[in-house]
Amino acid sequence: MRCPACHNLENRVLESRSADGGQSVRRRRECLKCGHRFTTYERIEVVPMMVIKRNGQREIFDRQKLQQGISLACDKTTVLQPAIENLASNVESDLQQLPGREVESSKIGEVVLQHLRGLNEVAYIRFASVYSQFQSIDDFMQVLDHIRSRTEDTLTQVS
Repeated sequence: MRCPACHNLENRVLESRSADGGQSVRRRRECLKCGHRFTTYERIEVVPMMVIKRNGQREIFDRQKLQQGISLACDKTTVLQPAIENLASNVESDLQQLPGREVESSKIGEVVLQHLRGLNEVAYIRFASVYSQFQSIDDFMQVLDHIRSRTEDTLTQVS
């Protein structure tokens, strides 16, 4: 690590601690030549994930795009922004666990729906309508019936 003051390569680590919730390491360093102290951060370099679109095109995974889609589905619901950000992080984490560096956009949609299902039913239906490309009211009714039957099953189990 090069000293920002004198550009010497020799320094020593004074202190190390976890940062960004364990996602990086913060190190305080001291230059052995000029005594200047500076901070460095060490992070895991993540190989970018490629998304295979429905039309076959490939693009780099964009967390902001994912979060925007989730935010649109959650618009005017009780889901707050911190929950949306947490959901996007969980989806991204799930996708990083998949083998390979390419993922189909349909798989991303499935993972988002799994997380939205337990968070908010309205957001789930909104996201499903875009993800599944609903063409008619029957498509909506199928999803609504599925949610309704699941809710009734849960109520029956509690009774």
